[in-house]
Amino acid sequence: MPSLTEAIAATAPGALVGATAWCTHPADLEARGVTRVRGTKNPDLRAIADLRPDLVVANKEENRELDVQRLRADGIPVWVTDVETVPGALASIRRLLVEACGWPAPHWLAEADRLWSAPPPPPHTRVVVPIWRDPWMVVGAPTFTADLLARLGYAVCSPTAGRYPQVDLAALDDPALCDLVLLPDEPYEFGADDKRAFTRVPTRLVSGRLLTWYGPALLESSGTIAR
Repeated sequence: MPSLTEAIAATAPGALVGATAWCTHPADLEARGVTRVRGTKNPDLRAIADLRPDLVVANKEENRELDVQRLRADGIPVWVTDVETVPGALASIRRLLVEACGWPAPHWLAEADRLWSAPPPPPHTRVVVPIWRDPWMVVGAPTFTADLLARLGYAVCSPTAGRYPQVDLAALDDPALCDLVLLPDEPYEFGADDKRAFTRVPTRLVSGRLLTWYGPALLESSGTIAR
């Protein structure tokens, strides 16, 4: 789980023994001796077991319950996070690091608490946030990304209810729905060519990490996404 890998690496670097292929921060995981265990949806359970971890950290949204059950059946403890808001994310990380791992609360977490302590302001911009193309899928609610953006004054919009609904492009490219389309570079890597799909609503390329990761990335999100 990329957010949790980054959080642990920033708190107790020597504690990490394995990470998924999606864990890109910090960039020197291999140099630190961290073993890759495939992806969040297809983890190499045998490789995980061979690492003999004291704890495996997973996320309810990103990891399959079946894989969690199989690891636990093999006697491997698994800590599962379930995050839908920024305050919930910070509280969840604190429980993991302090209660589950027994480490002192890190300074970066205290700073993130401070940066995100204010209640959401009135929205100034309506946004659509696609996460996939062919088919088009967008961020809905309740989700961590929608809550993060709300705390920066952006109201996440979707023509269809749900957390990550599938939608038609024509319904997204509508000034009656939104003022701006935010195109992140993960999980789908949107780029300049994808901006051409929208002819009626302005677009902006953004960091997917700063929209969806809830570890130390929150220190950057508050200033970068707001601009």
